Amino acid sequence: MYKTKNLFKSHPWHGVQIGNAAPDIVTSFIEIVPTDTVKYEIDKETGYLKIDRPQKYSNVIPALYGFIPQTFSGDRVSANTIMKTGMENIIGDEDPLDICVLTMNTITHGDILVQAIPIGGFRMLDHNESDDKIIAVMKGDAVFGNFRDISDCPPTIVEKLRHYFLTYKDLPNEKANVQIVNTFDREEAHNTINYAIKDYITYLSKLNN
Repeated sequence: MYKTKNLFKSHPWHGVQIGNAAPDIVTSFIEIVPTDTVKYEIDKETGYLKIDRPQKYSNVIPALYGFIPQTFSGDRVSANTIMKTGMENIIGDEDPLDICVLTMNTITHGDILVQAIPIGGFRMLDHNESDDKIIAVMKGDAVFGNFRDISDCPPTIVEKLRHYFLTYKDLPNEKANVQIVNTFDREEAHNTINYAIKDYITYLSKLNN
């Protein structure tokens, strides 16, 4: 029988390791970059990028955007949202945890892996689903690489990210039902990542039963 370990591309969600230094440093799979006018996202079955939709408006994300492999927004992530917001009937969106990675470098395409340092994030809701966005900086980046907390980040950059996520799902004559409840710091970003790692382990165990 042929050994297939190194013959085939790993699935970005399941076959890529988050990294031994997580949550301080996490491997991130990048789906879209600031120059993209089409929103790409991972096809969960095949692991390849697919076109989600063309961007309807001119706003583009001011960072690299993708997800953290081997994470899952499930019961622990949603329970944390309920605890921190006091809101009820929140569920996980059952996707990997989203991440934005700030860098001064011009990255021309997605479908790449980036080592990222989480510094904070947005506690975001899409209808009643927890859809947290981790904000991170590229490890070793000359401009952003020394940031260690969201308080180190210029407010204008945080506001640009906030505006993108509050509008990127809008359609002509129809505003998306999303809200950012609050912005959280590095410690809470680490907590969210750890909850998502545990949710992923639970998700896998259910798949195997």
